[in-house]
Amino acid sequence: MTSPTTGTPAGQVDFYFDFSSPYSYLAAESIDALAARQGHRVNWIPMMLGVIFKTTGSAPLTQQHPWRASYSVMDFQRSAEMAGVPFRYPSRFPQAGHNAARVLLWLQQTAPEKAKAFTLAVFRSLFVHDGDIQDAGNLAAIGRTLGIDEAALRASMQDPAVKQRLAANNDDATARQVFGAPTFFVGTEQFWGHDRMPQLERRLQQLNGRDVAA
Repeated sequence: MTSPTTGTPAGQVDFYFDFSSPYSYLAAESIDALAARQGHRVNWIPMMLGVIFKTTGSAPLTQQHPWRASYSVMDFQRSAEMAGVPFRYPSRFPQAGHNAARVLLWLQQTAPEKAKAFTLAVFRSLFVHDGDIQDAGNLAAIGRTLGIDEAALRASMQDPAVKQRLAANNDDATARQVFGAPTFFVGTEQFWGHDRMPQLERRLQQLNGRDVAA
């Protein structure tokens, strides 16, 4: 368990994300490869930005001032193009990602080998195929393609223990002063945003004792 005071264990990157965050989607497509290049593993931590925004008084980018909202939609697409990742702005946005987060937490406990595939499939459902990730039926359909038991998947969304784990993730994110997604931690050092991933990789290189040009 990561502590806000002691930070992320050595050799690990903590990755906080929300399923309704476009920049989390972009980060999810490449964070494992980035960390692996530097000999690190990734701890995938789903959370709910809505809980964070209640604490910080913020709001989704597309619900802020119209100038910033329209810019954000443009930047989602442009950032995806730069990353070489397919992207289609959803017709329903933002969407609540709590059901997907609960299924992921359940998979991390019961079938961790399927957790990442499920996560990426949910992100792509929303940001490539214009799917409804709030819909239990859609999540069950994603699970079927991965060979996940449908009844157990549906039950995980209502499991009190799984709900508590998601609440604990939100509490942990708040304790570490996470204010947006994606957010990464190396030790106690925080990196916010998909566009800060080069800085994250630079820090991992430094921790490995490699010379990094200034």
